[in-house]
Amino acid sequence: MPLQMRLPKIGFKNPARVEFEVMNLDQLQKFSSDENTQVIDIKAFTKVGYINPGQKIKILGRGEVSSALTVTAHAVSATAKKAIEEKGGTVTII
Repeated sequence: MPLQMRLPKIGFKNPARVEFEVMNLDQLQKFSSDENTQVIDIKAFTKVGYINPGQKIKILGRGEVSSALTVTAHAVSATAKKAIEEKGGTVTII
């Protein structure tokens, strides 16, 4: 049997891929009420232990926000940004 048929088939992994830790709006609301803060950023998540240092965060639009939040993240979906800004909050992308 030829060598290329005997070797295992291995897929491709893109070395330039950016992986995000996903946080939803309901998780942000729970975090802000637990920590009694309206400012949510990378340092706050790292301090509590939700993410490891150096990881990137993406905010997704599942759930609802009941108060104005100031969110700083690496990426934000359009629905999450719209929901946060409708309540009077701000979104900053790093």
